[in-house]
Amino acid sequence: MSKKRYPRLFGILPFLGMLFLGGCNWTLLDPKGQVGIDERNLIYISTALMLLVVVPVIIMAFVFAWKYRASNKDADYQPEWAHSTKIEVVVWGIPLLIIIALGWLTWVSSHHLDPYRPLDSDVKPITIEVVSLDWKWLFIYPDQGIATVNKVVFPANTPVRFLITSDSVMNSFFIPALGGQIYAMAGMQTQLHLIANENGEFDGISANYSGAGFSGMKFKAVATSQADFNAWVSDVKGAPKQLDSAEYAALLKPSERNPVELYSSYQPNLFQIILDKYEGMGGKGMKHEEKGMASMEGMDMGKHSAAGAEE
Repeated sequence: MSKKRYPRLFGILPFLGMLFLGGCNWTLLDPKGQVGIDERNLIYISTALMLLVVVPVIIMAFVFAWKYRASNKDADYQPEWAHSTKIEVVVWGIPLLIIIALGWLTWVSSHHLDPYRPLDSDVKPITIEVVSLDWKWLFIYPDQGIATVNKVVFPANTPVRFLITSDSVMNSFFIPALGGQIYAMAGMQTQLHLIANENGEFDGISANYSGAGFSGMKFKAVATSQADFNAWVSDVKGAPKQLDSAEYAALLKPSERNPVELYSSYQPNLFQIILDKYEGMGGKGMKHEEKGMASMEGMDMGKHSAAGAEE
């Protein structure tokens, strides 16, 4: 395409680009929870450290091309030049310092933002059990005795401890405005600790493709005051539906763009029953950490067996 043939088109392209970008959702860069803020800051700091190399290199590429152009007779021409200690120090020293800084930052943030690490707070956390289904999200409140589908409500400025599993294929639990995501896997329990710094309604999604209804597998996460949360719990306790075994069997069937549903009660130990279903143990289902320990013990037993066979 030639600029001479289509001058007007090339003139309006920048404005079209701004128009398209105007519809972008910058949720990750405008978080509403402390975990999301820490993750955003990590992105900013890491990008700035890397730009310390990228920006000067880009600038120097243009400066050197201009300064040492063929028509510039004043440029210092040294065809026999072979070494410069100053240049060596710069090209090796600066990247080394940046790598050290990024390594330290990665080490600290990996532990600080560990999804299994409880958040530092003087407020007692609330526990919510999460089950991914085809294609909807089930939320169980063990302390309140209620359950919901495709809507989770919790108090703002209160740590939320999500215990997550799946009664279907693998999914990924994600509330972009609050930060962090973690997989939901059948027979395993993962954890995610989040907090909302302000009241609001946030979008929740599955960040892992899971079939035909994946695009509609969304939910609303609502952060409210403690008083409004207590009132909401009271309203749900008055809901006509109960999540008994028959109701759960119906809920387990695949459905797309499932509406919000409220349950005034649920089958006792439902979350543990879902875990045990895939364990085949008949007892307490193994948690994520216990699975790792069991696999390590199994490896050790295998090594001892192999050593005994060789003897």
